[in-house]
Amino acid sequence: MGASLQPRGGGPGRRRRQPMSEINVTPMVDVMLVLLVIFMVTAPLLVTGVDVELPRASSPSLDQDNTALTVTVQGDGRVFLNQTEVTLDALAARMDAITGANPEARVYVRGDEGVAYGRVMAAMGSLYDAGYRRVALITRPPSGAGDTGAAQ
Repeated sequence: MGASLQPRGGGPGRRRRQPMSEINVTPMVDVMLVLLVIFMVTAPLLVTGVDVELPRASSPSLDQDNTALTVTVQGDGRVFLNQTEVTLDALAARMDAITGANPEARVYVRGDEGVAYGRVMAAMGSLYDAGYRRVALITRPPSGAGDTGAAQ
């Protein structure tokens, strides 16, 4: 039986471990890159709506109201309340269900420029008959020098 005469903690070739004072950020960077990719893929999917070609008009723009409802009349004559398709007969009942029969609710009407004028007016008439008086039409701003979307 032998006894070691070296001091506890190591011999001449061993050093005492120092606590690490740096943070390893590699796992955090990996997680952030994965989250970035996920948000880049899902962000375009969050902006959904009913696709219509709005007519152009030079009217002044209204203040934005995030609580407003949107009635859309597509080019084929189908009517949508926000993103849900409804019939003209059911439009007033659906509006009452959403707004709690509040006639002061703001309603935006978006009509495709190729749809018959009478179809848009029928939707607006249905809203008016239901008691909604704060109805506004949505248009695109007039084509200007910076507009390259117009065909020549």
